[in-house]
Amino acid sequence: MIAWLRGTLGEKDAAHCVVEAGGVGYRVSVSCHTARALPDVGDPVFVYTQQVVREDAIQLFGFSDLEERRLFELLITVSGVGPKVALAVLSGLPPFALAKAIRDENLAALVGISGVGRKTAERLIVELRDKLDVMAVASGAAPAGGGVLPRSERFEDAVAALVRLGYSRPQATDAVRKVTDGEEDPSLEHLVRRALARLGKTAAGAR
Repeated sequence: MIAWLRGTLGEKDAAHCVVEAGGVGYRVSVSCHTARALPDVGDPVFVYTQQVVREDAIQLFGFSDLEERRLFELLITVSGVGPKVALAVLSGLPPFALAKAIRDENLAALVGISGVGRKTAERLIVELRDKLDVMAVASGAAPAGGGVLPRSERFEDAVAALVRLGYSRPQATDAVRKVTDGEEDPSLEHLVRRALARLGKTAAGAR
């Protein structure tokens, strides 16, 4: 089992990368979040990996952090969810928002992910809701150093994640903007977690 790769980034696109290590080029499938976190071609790179062995192929899937890999491992245990669908799910929502959507049984947020139908979303909820600890995901998902994506992209990704969870775009934008103030280099997970906490307090205060 190949647990991670450290080497030089040989190629990259929106769904794959090639990591050259020890004179061998490893083709790795990645989520859009991991793809956008990759360095420039020719630069050093490190990715966590999950090796999936099929009768007709051996595939490598790569992740920018351990939490994304852990969620991938859980997703592929769900009936009818293969590696490709699991990557689509991870591309649709960052780890904390995905875990929250499943735990909260937020069917609309899951169906809003490209490639995920209602039946698949229902299976994700039924089979994973009791296996996910949202707070554990929140504490472990953000890589050290925070700045995986450019700041403007992290802002937009955080807003998009909140919209998929059912908040209006103005609500989401306002919450993310307020939690961004004073933060030098917040990670995507940090933004989503703090924005959700702020929106929760706002909703509680309105009751």
